[in-house]
Amino acid sequence: MLPGMKPRSGRRRAPWVRVARLGLAHWFFGNAYEAVVDVPRLLADAQPRRAPRLLAAGSPVRYYAPVAPVTLAATAATLADGWRFGDRRRVATAGAAVVSAVGLTGYLVLTTNRRLLQSPEPLAEAERRVLVARWHRVNLVRLAALTVAAAALRQATTPGRAT
Repeated sequence: MLPGMKPRSGRRRAPWVRVARLGLAHWFFGNAYEAVVDVPRLLADAQPRRAPRLLAAGSPVRYYAPVAPVTLAATAATLADGWRFGDRRRVATAGAAVVSAVGLTGYLVLTTNRRLLQSPEPLAEAERRVLVARWHRVNLVRLAALTVAAAALRQATTPGRAT
């Protein structure tokens, strides 16, 4: 050991932990950005001028689809590692929060995003309002779940914090 260096406590962090943390941050800040700029309303406003496709220009799916498998795989590996060597309560909390965020995302894609992105006919104003309001309500819960997941994952996988 070099002079001035302190010995590390606990296990060395696996490389996928950083990938999981970055992936969760990407997911959180991407959804926060979508809420701030009101992407659902932008999609609804542009709907008459866009091709009705899930992967059409402007679709958020194009930004999340390439990253989601890596994020979920790295998070699963991190949770499995944390289960073996970390704080199991925090790992369970992180796992439940990630599963909740995935479920909420699936719900939004099925009930809201598909309608905004794939509807062949223009949406009525009342339906647009309902879809946009639903997206914002569910997204707020999803952001909370991602915050809990990231915090619990960080606590569960920080070397020296295992109980």
